[in-house]
Amino acid sequence: MKHFTRVLAAGALLAMAGGASAQAQGTLKVGVEVPTTGSEATYGQDMYNAAAIARDEINAHGGVLGKKIQLIVGDDACDPQQAVNAASKLVSQKVVAVVGGYCSGATVPVLKIYGDAHIPFVITAANSTALIPANPGNAFLINSTGDQQAITAVKFFQHKKIKTLAIVNEGDAYSQNLADLMRTAWQKAGGKVVDFETVNKGEQDYSSVVTAIDAKHPDAVFWTAYYADGGLLIRQLRQSGYQGMIAVGDGSNSVKLFDIAGKAAEGVYAFSNPIAQFLPAAKSFIATYKKEYKAEPGPYAPLTYDGMQLLVWAMKKAGTTNAAAVEKALASANGVHWLTGPIAFTKKNTLARSNFVVLEGKNGAWIAAK
Repeated sequence: MKHFTRVLAAGALLAMAGGASAQAQGTLKVGVEVPTTGSEATYGQDMYNAAAIARDEINAHGGVLGKKIQLIVGDDACDPQQAVNAASKLVSQKVVAVVGGYCSGATVPVLKIYGDAHIPFVITAANSTALIPANPGNAFLINSTGDQQAITAVKFFQHKKIKTLAIVNEGDAYSQNLADLMRTAWQKAGGKVVDFETVNKGEQDYSSVVTAIDAKHPDAVFWTAYYADGGLLIRQLRQSGYQGMIAVGDGSNSVKLFDIAGKAAEGVYAFSNPIAQFLPAAKSFIATYKKEYKAEPGPYAPLTYDGMQLLVWAMKKAGTTNAAAVEKALASANGVHWLTGPIAFTKKNTLARSNFVVLEGKNGAWIAAK
């Protein structure tokens, strides 16, 4: 946290100096849009930390185009209106590109802002399919989209002989999108959705939802929203006596889920983007992260690290920070990789492969599911 605070302070001072001054000092300002306040701040802090590690490595090797990278934080708080304010501020601070984007609901509304300002945007976590039609063409998603997650989930449930499913979401751009995609994919595969629930973010008492689920006796419950609320639902489901499978989407793949759900999270499955502990290429990154921040890297650290590296790769390939040239270089990525695997894009600027894995909760940690 000391390191983060120091960088925030430096960013604020640099912002006061103005964009022209920053360029004169031989720096390139890159925005990091993440939630640093609110219920998902743990994820945002983790993503910023990873971007800072990449920045330090890049700067130690001479920077990019003869200049050093300066990170400027935009706190979107996973809130659409605050995200708009954060994006507008980053634009006014003359960032040459932006990396980040965690909550899809806070990422969709900023796409036009960055598009109108001609700022390349590498999205490292948000993955609702709603991002695709809203993308002006300057944004590139390096996390697989929700439709790929639904395919992974369907295959896994079929493997586990699941026949009936209850789906619970929070009505936001990410969780409702994943819930709708899952319902469609599951029914197309011949499965039955016996209960489909939408709850309020920040809910504390899920008794009505738990009662409805218990009455339908589904083989599995799929929570498609974030861990802070998901942990409570899992705990209350088990307390009610529900014995079926519980699975969560990638918004709940944080180890913080175990802190909230306690023993009830034992045996819970998660459909997740690739996380550091299961990536052979991430050993050095993990060691650096632990040394710098005295903690394990969270689930979106590797993707955000890769997002920073990809952006710099594109700038070097383009030989300029001109937005059109950088976007052309990004679109040309064809198998470049750092921690999370090869990066190439579809014509819609989405990752050209599925990166989803299945994890299982065991003894308060995630392990690879069998």
